[in-house]
Amino acid sequence: MKLAMIKMVITLTIVAALAGAILAKVYDGTKDAIAEAKRQEMLTAIKAVLPPFDNEPDKDVVSITSGKDKNGNDLQTVFYLGKKEGILVGIAFKTSTMEGYSGFIEIMVGVDSGGTISAIEILSHAETPGLGNKIVTPDFKNNFKGRNLENTKWLVKKDGGDIDQITGATISPRAVTKAVKSGLEFLKAHSGEVTG
Repeated sequence: MKLAMIKMVITLTIVAALAGAILAKVYDGTKDAIAEAKRQEMLTAIKAVLPPFDNEPDKDVVSITSGKDKNGNDLQTVFYLGKKEGILVGIAFKTSTMEGYSGFIEIMVGVDSGGTISAIEILSHAETPGLGNKIVTPDFKNNFKGRNLENTKWLVKKDGGDIDQITGATISPRAVTKAVKSGLEFLKAHSGEVTG
């Protein structure tokens, strides 16, 4: 009985070690492809929100500490600089909120060199299908084009502002509006660092 138990432990140890080695090998073989896929996803989002550029904005970045996480680690806001023939044409950055109806919403915001929004893109959310998830529609996202801190009352219309809300789903548009405004304010406060 003892010998059978020892054989089983040895067999399980060998199987676990082999499985670990195989997983490590698979990870090593795919990590570069995964990193490139994430890079392309990021570039797609940046292209969606910036005016045309000819540089690699995911490599032309400025990072600024924007606070601390719950463990006391620095949080970084990364600004992606879009340039054409060496001249800054726009800045893209991510902003987020936990105030969506279903929690976390992440947004990519693009502004021209003067700080006016060229476009926004919703990167991730868990909002209600058919209601709050309409924040990804062009009709809603186009609300933000041409807006900046000076020409917009940053509230949804139901609250007396300039941003159209979605019928039956005010919480999600409110959250996006607040997050975009907050991102613009952070950019304005650090514009000298971002644009050099």
